[in-house]
This record gives sequence, C-alpha cells and structure tokens, in this order.
Amino acid sequence: MENRPNQKEFKIEIALDDEIAQGVYSNLALINHSENEFIIDFIFIQPQQPKAKVRARIITSPRHIKRFAMALSDNIAKYESRFGVIETGNPSPDPTSYQ
Repeated sequence: MENRPNQKEFKIEIALDDEIAQGVYSNLALINHSENEFIIDFIFIQPQQPKAKVRARIITSPRHIKRFAMALSDNIAKYESRFGVIETGNPSPDPTSYQ
C-alpha cells in the first residue's frame, strides 16, 4: 500500500470462519454490471448435467472491481513467471445453451 504524506497508516484485522475457509469450487463465472455495481456469480457446472448452481455471488463497486482486476492480472503474471503460461483451452460453455 502506498503511503501518502498526510495519510495515517492503519491495520485491518481480517477474520475467516471455518465454513468460508473451506472455499467453494467454481468453473464458470458470469459478470453483470450497472452504473453503480458489478455482480459476479461463481458457478459450478457438472459434466453432462443440464443444470448448474451458483456457488457464490459477489456484489461490489466499479472502483473495487477495477482494483481487483489489476491485482488478479498482477498475480496471474507472477504465477506464469514461476510456473509457466496458463493455457485457457476451450472457452467456457455457454450457460444459455442449456435453456
């Protein structure tokens, strides 16, 4: 975090309960937005199944999603410099094709 001359440094204590710490698996994300927020639905699609389930929904501000995208891009670059290029393979399935 960059310090500005008149900005006081503070620490944030982050709590992580046991259920959230387990995480959930997602193999598809749908992103929608309005003027004031972005909504990301993390979904799990099982092979050969016509239904998928939203595992988590994140609603956030445009400013935060841009910071998140920059941090994610930075972390992908660091990962690839250490482990090699991530191949994306085939594009994700179109969830509307199941309707």
